[in-house]
Amino acid sequence: MKTSTHTLALNASKVDVFAFLSNIENLSKWATVFCKELKTDDHGRYKVVTPEGEIFFRIEADINTGIIDMYGGPAQDKMAYWPARVVERPGHGSLLIFSAMQYPGISDEAFAAQCEG
Repeated sequence: MKTSTHTLALNASKVDVFAFLSNIENLSKWATVFCKELKTDDHGRYKVVTPEGEIFFRIEADINTGIIDMYGGPAQDKMAYWPARVVERPGHGSLLIFSAMQYPGISDEAFAAQCEG
């Protein structure tokens, strides 16, 4: 399985970055390539409209560790996993660390587009 880890230095505190990114309602504001629309189904579960279609999506986050785990897939029991973490850079804002994994069935082109987004 291919993986790709990306980092982004931000001029905002860990607390502020974490609060923004861990709130699923903000997904379409920062994941603009991936999330064309965010909606909920009849059971209150979130769904994301992506360029490839609609998927279920959820975020599990912990402010103490800075972990923001994102899960998405065609069904609740078929979710891919994208781990992210926000860490403080004392006196310099924060750092976002995000990893993408190429799951079975994902083409090299689709994985490259996912990483680029």
